[in-house]
Amino acid sequence: MKAWRVHNNGEPRDVMRLEDVPEPEPGPGELLVRVRAANINFPDALLCRGEYQVRPPLPFTPGVELCGEVLAGGEGTGAEEGARVIGQPLLPGGAFAERAVVSAEAARPAPEELDDAEAAALHIGYQTGWFGLHRRARLQPGETLLVHAAAGGVGSAAVQLGKAAGARVIGVVGGEAKAAIARELGCDVVVDRRTDDLVATVKEETGGRGADVVYDPVGGDAYAKSVKCIAFEGRIVVVGFASGAVPTPGLNHALIKNYSILGLHWGLYNQRDPEAVAACHEELTKLAGQGAIKPLVSERVPLDAAGEAVQRVFDGVTTGRVVVEL
Repeated sequence: MKAWRVHNNGEPRDVMRLEDVPEPEPGPGELLVRVRAANINFPDALLCRGEYQVRPPLPFTPGVELCGEVLAGGEGTGAEEGARVIGQPLLPGGAFAERAVVSAEAARPAPEELDDAEAAALHIGYQTGWFGLHRRARLQPGETLLVHAAAGGVGSAAVQLGKAAGARVIGVVGGEAKAAIARELGCDVVVDRRTDDLVATVKEETGGRGADVVYDPVGGDAYAKSVKCIAFEGRIVVVGFASGAVPTPGLNHALIKNYSILGLHWGLYNQRDPEAVAACHEELTKLAGQGAIKPLVSERVPLDAAGEAVQRVFDGVTTGRVVVEL
């Protein structure tokens, strides 16, 4: 079968190679799936660069999220051949391949309302958004939610989930093209960080109160500005550091302004509370069925274009989700 492989760490476009490799075999509790679509995530590039918290042995196939068709199941799975599922492949055999192996326990039914590419983009980004906004920040109807990188893959999910929760959403983007996408996603207010004063705009739009919840997958300057416009008893959800700059919080500032800094590592829920992950998938499936959420798939690329596509996602020049379709 065809699969992208990384033999040494570096920039995705330089180290990802499309090769012929043996088809994997499912072990006990595992499913072999035909990959129908593989969503590209920021961690895919970090895996290539050797900068992710998980470092699979070389060589490996990147791709941490897929929608696939079950072909066979290992011992103890009771696999339903032909079922359409979403989930995370078991590294070092990632999703950028014609076949992959996933845990039968962690595989989830793909929502009927979503096509393969949309379903492939539902799992990680929307689970992260749901846990960040509901489990960690306890977002309430009528509150103001500030979302950084609102037109990106992670941010667009948070925008839709925030609107579904009844929040007023302020989206932060870079450039007019991304601003248009943020408006289409449902942002009540859009701030162009390149031309607008973020802090002044948030304070003006909230009557001086500030944002109740900040969803920050960017870090760096985005975090620094967020603490200047966070509300009394506000909550900042730290999701990632796409800017490459990890901020150093001033705990004296958090004390004086009475706000919370909340870390979110969604992968830990898979290990420590898998029942919560399953319940979240049921909620996301319901929201998808109601039309309240739908992954914004901006590009659909063939398997042989995956290497360059991963690089573009890492470089921050894409919007929404870029999905590899097979």
